[in-house]
Amino acid sequence: MKLNFNDFKDALAEIKPIDWIILCGIFVALLVGVLTFAHFRGTADKQIEAQTTIGFQVFLRGVTLTGTESPINPGEKTFITIRNVPYTDLKVLDAKIDTKKTIMPNTRGGKEPFVMIDDASQAFLYDMIVTLIDENAKITKDGAVVGGNKIKIGLPVTLEGPSYKLNGTVSDVRILQPQPQPQNQQNNGAYGETTPQNQQPQPDVNKQEQNMG
Repeated sequence: MKLNFNDFKDALAEIKPIDWIILCGIFVALLVGVLTFAHFRGTADKQIEAQTTIGFQVFLRGVTLTGTESPINPGEKTFITIRNVPYTDLKVLDAKIDTKKTIMPNTRGGKEPFVMIDDASQAFLYDMIVTLIDENAKITKDGAVVGGNKIKIGLPVTLEGPSYKLNGTVSDVRILQPQPQPQNQQNNGAYGETTPQNQQPQPDVNKQEQNMG
């Protein structure tokens, strides 16, 4: 069968402009894919500066609990979902839980004019701070990346275990680089940082009386 040039020309003339646009879009997409595969286009992996362990805290506000035990405990693992995308199980380094608080005038005397007490109007409501460890975090110029997501304060995450599924937000992120501890240093804080004995430790974000309510 001979290919008639006039027939080919007529076939091209029948193609609508919108069809040409679609064909051009497909061609550009294929070209970008080929260049990416051939490493001509910068990928996210090339921006990674290091892979290390990070610790980050998740704040869970207003958790409703009618039982007598905390659903999340240190040493256990919890499954984390980031931006509705399932990630993996992470180790729980620390978990703090406290009832909702209210401020009342201090009628017992003392230096403080006000005291914090349990809020009876919000029974069964608790605030929690859960400290998690990820040993496979990627460090980029823009921060730590976990599961393809930048871990930053305010990031919404979901923690899930055998008896719970709780939504929270990242409230602290730290890159952990374990180092030998000299004799004049001691271990402090939820992340296990060291603090020289002749210096005062920094405020503990897990101290519920001061940071939760």
